[in-house]
Amino acid sequence: MSGFAFLEFAAGLVLLMIGASLLVRGAVALAARLGTPPLVIGLTVVAFGTSSPEVLVSLQAAWVGDPEIALGNVIGSNIFNVLFILGISALVAPLVVSERLVRRDVPVMIAVSLLVYAFGWDGQLSSVEGIVLLATIVLYTSYLIRGARRGTVSTELPEATVTKHWSIDTALILGGLGLQVVGSWWLVESSIRIATALGVSELVIGLTIVAAGTSLPEVATSIAASARGQRDMAVGNVVGSNIFNLLLVLGCAAVVSPVPFEVARAALAFDLPVMIAVAVACLPIFVRGYSLDRWEGGIFLIYYVAYTVFLVLDATDHSAAPVFGGLVLGFVMPITVLTLVVITFRARGRRQESSPPPD
Repeated sequence: MSGFAFLEFAAGLVLLMIGASLLVRGAVALAARLGTPPLVIGLTVVAFGTSSPEVLVSLQAAWVGDPEIALGNVIGSNIFNVLFILGISALVAPLVVSERLVRRDVPVMIAVSLLVYAFGWDGQLSSVEGIVLLATIVLYTSYLIRGARRGTVSTELPEATVTKHWSIDTALILGGLGLQVVGSWWLVESSIRIATALGVSELVIGLTIVAAGTSLPEVATSIAASARGQRDMAVGNVVGSNIFNLLLVLGCAAVVSPVPFEVARAALAFDLPVMIAVAVACLPIFVRGYSLDRWEGGIFLIYYVAYTVFLVLDATDHSAAPVFGGLVLGFVMPITVLTLVVITFRARGRRQESSPPPD
């Protein structure tokens, strides 16, 4: 294999990042111009804009008959978003989590993760199931917009890039989409060749380099938001992106795929359960104090490293892969989740004891 495939992969990532940046800049400016609340911008406009690389890459992969890249891209991106992006963002500055995010959006993320796992249990996602996923994202987005109009979320607008006219915002959005279309084509084609040359499955390529590459806009957005003090947007971006990935990206990919959209047994046995586990782990952490502290962000990063190590061991047929994977999925993650749940209930008990008695 020549170096052209790697150059094409890198060029595709560059176009995706530039395109996503233009898209987010135009979309956020347009949404702010229309008076959309910041949490809703994070959960919808920014989440969709930063998820657009995943959308286009997975659509392209499904269209050419490579569902493993499409599936791996979504699962890997969701794991990367929670463990790596939230971990890094929390190390930059402890994240403050909106109470509404905890009560509504994190449970939605967990529920749709379980829904996708249930749909894929038979080994494939049908076009009908894809339509159900798309209908769900429409309902979810409509609910967010109605909530914003009722004033149930903050109405303070975030700092946004100011343009002279809405037509400039529109041009940025269309230009960003155009660049991402070309970038997604190059990324998928080069990923297939790289996987073939390295002798690894396209699922592994999708779970690792494609997932991390298409999640770079989320990295930049959440870290920048955390550094600027817009910490509810940093978390809302990740949670919203994960919901969009599962419902919009997989829904579209299942509908447009000309062949049955197969769900690999390896994904059902390990990667999807890990994705569900990290989504569930968010709930007790966020509920404990409506925040994500630095030490908790460090735990997330350690888990991402462990998950990546397992993928490398498994891809190279290392003898330690089954033991390592079983240790992470069967022992470490359940113990951690249980510990976080216990900490949560103890923290809530202490808050209730310290609260003044009612008059």
